[in-house]
Amino acid sequence: MSNSVFIATSLDGYIADKNGGLDWLHAIPNPDQNSMGFIEHFDRIDAMVMGRNTLDTVLSFDVEWPYSKPVFVLSNTMTSVPEGYEDKVFLVKGELKEVLTEIHAKGFKNLYIDGGVTIQNFLKEDLIDELIITTIPVLLGGGSPLFAGLEQPLNFKFVKSETFLSAIVQNHFVRER
Repeated sequence: MSNSVFIATSLDGYIADKNGGLDWLHAIPNPDQNSMGFIEHFDRIDAMVMGRNTLDTVLSFDVEWPYSKPVFVLSNTMTSVPEGYEDKVFLVKGELKEVLTEIHAKGFKNLYIDGGVTIQNFLKEDLIDELIITTIPVLLGGGSPLFAGLEQPLNFKFVKSETFLSAIVQNHFVRER
């Protein structure tokens, strides 16, 4: 069982700009639509866990639903899944360890954790096993940070680094326990 993060940040560590925008993710042209390891990562997981804000962002893209695996959405306020997504999105709430127990009981063991606040909360409870962070060479000067305050340091072991499109760097780490 593992909980992994696959996410992009700006050089200064933000996952969204000051207005919540993501246009900066396309600062480097990618004419061949290189997935930069996303497809391989997605093939290794059983399901996703994200927060409501991330779900709202994904739904705002005005594209076909991008995920072929179940998406568990952490929300204390949502009472129903948006119409048309009942077989794709499942609401969960409660303490993270209890939520994970519930998801694991359904047979989903390897989870992709997505969304800034969700990732931060998983890190605060030391529930992230793997970080794959893709850095886009742009400074945003503010926005939504990937990392927030931790009560104690969490040590990760460097696995590898890759460069894509001669500009984008992806670092892969696993949690040392």
